Amino acid sequence: MSSSLKRKLAVALLALGVHHALPGSALAAPNEQFFPLATYRVGAYASSGIPVWAGMIDYLRYINEVEGGINGVKLVWQECETEWTAEKGIECYERFKNGLDGAPVAVYQPNGAPAAYALADKAAADKIPLITLGYGRTEATDGSVFPYNFPVMLTFYSEASAVIEYIARREGGLDKLKGKKIATVYHDSAYGRETQGPLALLAEKYGFENIQIPVADPGNEQSAQWRQVRQAKPDWVFLRTWGVSTPVAIKTAARFGFPVERIIGDIWASSDEDVLPTGPAGKGYLALTPYPGGADFEIHKKIKEHILDKGKSDLKDPKSFGSVYYNSGLVNAAIAVEAIRAGQARFGKRPLDGDESRWGLEHLDIDDARLKAIGFHGLMQPLRLSCSDHEGGGAAKVQQWDGSSWKLITDWVQADRQTLRPLIEAKSGVYAKEKGIAPRDCRADG
Repeated sequence: MSSSLKRKLAVALLALGVHHALPGSALAAPNEQFFPLATYRVGAYASSGIPVWAGMIDYLRYINEVEGGINGVKLVWQECETEWTAEKGIECYERFKNGLDGAPVAVYQPNGAPAAYALADKAAADKIPLITLGYGRTEATDGSVFPYNFPVMLTFYSEASAVIEYIARREGGLDKLKGKKIATVYHDSAYGRETQGPLALLAEKYGFENIQIPVADPGNEQSAQWRQVRQAKPDWVFLRTWGVSTPVAIKTAARFGFPVERIIGDIWASSDEDVLPTGPAGKGYLALTPYPGGADFEIHKKIKEHILDKGKSDLKDPKSFGSVYYNSGLVNAAIAVEAIRAGQARFGKRPLDGDESRWGLEHLDIDDARLKAIGFHGLMQPLRLSCSDHEGGGAAKVQQWDGSSWKLITDWVQADRQTLRPLIEAKSGVYAKEKGIAPRDCRADG
């Protein structure tokens, strides 16, 4: 079907009230960059995903309408429903990987751990970089083995380390961790188990007792786990849950008498949707976040003026503006945009393919000055990537739920990435051996 015919069809569909089958934003023309959106608006995790896509789409629309695109290159996008499954995630990737009507794919965001793991080899073969902010393969930090996989900003290893750094602050220093008990109540999945290695290493280094308590998916009943917590009497609980298991954990902890202000949720247990169902039990709950809640950042003022107030937002519920998940969508979109911008500095102000945007990602340097220029200062940490370092940040803020909204109680808490690096290289080395990969020499990378 030609682009002109698709445009005519889109107009007809919109007139009939059909908005998702062939959105006008997904109609590519020359000098356009395609942003595939692997979404999950239905299924068990839809309430988490819907505000994420709103943040991403609002930012892409802002880039087009206010900035005229990325150096004049307009952005087009199209959604594909994954239901947060590996199978549908692969289907969406196969549908999108060749671009749209001549507009190439620069980066791909799987938006889910199952798809991220399933697509690692496919994306590398197709030379399309995966961006997995706060999820996916931690060992992909090592870009010498994973040239097309970018777990940017905060891996699960760094998340574990940041929690320990924060607890040490509260206890009076890292030396005060000796003899403390830190329990991790975790989603019994690859995601939930990902922090076991770094926590074991940090426990050995600092002398705290490392207690691991699994919760079977979906986590609707947790009496046994919190009975175990009560018996162990930990000083702190690191909560690594997802979806319904988070509010169930908080309410069950309250029922068993464990103080909520001693529970620290990970980044997938840190949203408004995680605490609103808890009622009074959630007041005082702590959580890590690489994209804090709030609508007072400069980018929100710009998007409110140019997108929300003009009725162009993808948000269905205005109360979600500035929510943690909405903000995560903003940050995800901004990283992709800045990666393309960095690639354009070398390859020209035109649409980029995956290999060119990989170069852009590996030369991405978003410092404080750049964060201020794009309106993300305070919402996003400085980020510098390289061939050998595909994470680049490794910090999170701690926020606390006051019963109605999140309040930031720290600045960026930095992980001990130097201590974690040998674990990452050991894991990437095993992967390289299994797959027969000869690691790149990042010293020679230009």
